[in-house]
Amino acid sequence: MEARKSYRRLLLWVFGFSLIFCAIFSYYYVQNTIPDRINVVVQEEEEFNFSLPMTATLTSGSEEVSLSGNSNIPSGAINLSLDEPFQVCGSTTGNYELSCKLFGLIPMKSIEVSVVNPQYVYPMGEPVGIYLETQGILIVGTGTVTDEHGVERNPANDVVQSGDYITAVNGKSIAGKEDLVDLVADNGAAPVSLTVRRNQKEREVMITPVQSGDNEFKLGIWIRDDTQGIGTMSYLTTDGKYGALGHGISDMDTGLLIESGSGTLYDAHIHSILKGSGNTPGSVCGSINYDDSFRIGTIKKNCSAGIYGDYDMSRGIPSGVEPVPVGYMQEVETGEAFIRSSISGESKDYRIEIVRMDKSNSNNKGLVIRVTDPELLALTGGIVQGMSGSPILQNGKMIGAVTHVFLQDPTEGYGIFLEKMLEASS
Repeated sequence: MEARKSYRRLLLWVFGFSLIFCAIFSYYYVQNTIPDRINVVVQEEEEFNFSLPMTATLTSGSEEVSLSGNSNIPSGAINLSLDEPFQVCGSTTGNYELSCKLFGLIPMKSIEVSVVNPQYVYPMGEPVGIYLETQGILIVGTGTVTDEHGVERNPANDVVQSGDYITAVNGKSIAGKEDLVDLVADNGAAPVSLTVRRNQKEREVMITPVQSGDNEFKLGIWIRDDTQGIGTMSYLTTDGKYGALGHGISDMDTGLLIESGSGTLYDAHIHSILKGSGNTPGSVCGSINYDDSFRIGTIKKNCSAGIYGDYDMSRGIPSGVEPVPVGYMQEVETGEAFIRSSISGESKDYRIEIVRMDKSNSNNKGLVIRVTDPELLALTGGIVQGMSGSPILQNGKMIGAVTHVFLQDPTEGYGIFLEKMLEASS
């Protein structure tokens, strides 16, 4: 009898744990599956499908946003269930709210509905030279220094770390590596105070320099204050704002996103292409002309969704590039699409296939694409480094940009939704 009671208690514990697990899983699944924000064009009915494994009730909080679906429950609200599409229509531009309740009872989240006028962009696909300055001096790492007596010492060990940014020396702001070197030299052998930014918080640290020679003092840190490279401009708005790369610029040694102060875009020219094969991604070989006459824009923002800034509109739009409508996430579908690239020396649209989509993805890997165009495959082997930012077009609209190549298969890679880039640029 006692064994039976213990068995029943065990079953109750298992049942209770399962209920709690299902409730927690359902909560986080719905939170991640349903977007925080959706965009709809004013006066146009847009179709959505959240693919929920349970029922939920979606309610509009404003008369300007109307909902329709298979099951209306009272006016202004609809029931959602697995794979049932529904429609949203906004009558007036602005930001509105939809509320979502699980099973019609449990408040889950609010969805911001941005009702916008039709928006157009120029899908570029042009190579650009990138010069990005760090916001402070980036510490790449620490190392040993041989002092004047031949002894190896590590003065910065456990004081600073990779990814820190030096913003001041002995209370004096610094603009570049030269300032740091000069101030440390002037300081001599006395302990030097560094203002260091780590995780957006500043702190003061002390390092005693090592004298390695006559009037030569070192802190034992590896530093960087800028980075350069070649990427692709994704789009240009009619008012001269651009987006490029579709992913952020990270430091090659630390792997961390560079906290940038400012930067410049220059003309770039592709000279040759190293084709991707096997587990080796390909790349482009090109040159950047840093003369002021070849500046084409400024970099104002470096984030996980790309780089953004102002384009010099006096240079004009490249010949043959026409504006196209912005395609929002609900309009994107698996199947045939195109990427635009000037990697061959002239702008061309190459055929690709959108293999999968993850519309709940908040980063730069919401699209999985495969290159199918024979010409591009012969030229590059698929996606190569330097093509990041190449615009993706489908059904006459720009819907995203290339971001990454799969290391195990250069014919496939990731893309970011254009909607995510436009949100990141603001």
